[in-house]
Amino acid sequence: MTIKVVAFNGSPRPKGNTYHSLNIVLDTLAAEGIQGELVQLGGSGIFGCKACYKCLQTKNKRCAQTGDKMNYFIEKALEADGIIIGSPVYFSNVTSEVKAFIDRCGFVAKANDSMLKGKLGAAVISVRRMGGTFAYSAVNFFFGISQMIIPCSSYWNVGLGLMPGDVLNDQEGIDTFITLGRNMAQLLKQTR
Repeated sequence: MTIKVVAFNGSPRPKGNTYHSLNIVLDTLAAEGIQGELVQLGGSGIFGCKACYKCLQTKNKRCAQTGDKMNYFIEKALEADGIIIGSPVYFSNVTSEVKAFIDRCGFVAKANDSMLKGKLGAAVISVRRMGGTFAYSAVNFFFGISQMIIPCSSYWNVGLGLMPGDVLNDQEGIDTFITLGRNMAQLLKQTR
């Protein structure tokens, strides 16, 4: 049986610090025999939930709002055993597209008998200086209310850096992401 993790890069910079941080975790998972996929969420232009409540009526595991890639992202989340959401910090929180994903996927999940329940979920945050724990919490609140299992690391899953690639100079962040990958792999193997 193949175990799969999808990592959503919520940064509009496809090769920025969030990308590098996510790849450290994905490489660690790959070394443990876990299949990973990086999906570019940032820059996709998904918009926020319109509270139309149509997902409560249709219960088809899809967002009724069309015109963006949200249902593609929902399908990727449903296919995976584990979900990683990566985001840089914008004014002490996640990017607007990460927030749109959380709101819309979360609403569809609740409308469909908590369809993400039992999956693993991990936050990976890149920050220049401050606000990383707020963004980390925002992602983990989504996982918690979705009844997902949250693997932990030796520290909060936050890497420090300003310019693309700077996070690769943050050894504590790198070690934290590697430990997260190992813990996530162990938990996936135990629960799948």
